[in-house]
Amino acid sequence: MLAKMTAKNQLTLPKSITAAVGPAEYFDVEARNGQIVLTPVRIQRGDAVRAKLAELDLQEQDIADAVAWARRAPSQAPASPAKSRRRK
Repeated sequence: MLAKMTAKNQLTLPKSITAAVGPAEYFDVEARNGQIVLTPVRIQRGDAVRAKLAELDLQEQDIADAVAWARRAPSQAPASPAKSRRRK
């Protein structure tokens, strides 16, 4: 299928292509082997993220522990905080 690029670098994607990947407002764009690759990205709203956190029963300290764990150098990082917390 062809899609024409406008003078403003805009493309209109064929309806059959967008229907095949489902509704998406945003796309991750990368150049790979001389091709432009678009990957649909589903952006979650803040309230959806908060609802998921509540569902998982994550506490503020869990988040702080996870951030501290992620910031450690790979050689210093023990098991992930979620795994070590569950074992107790």
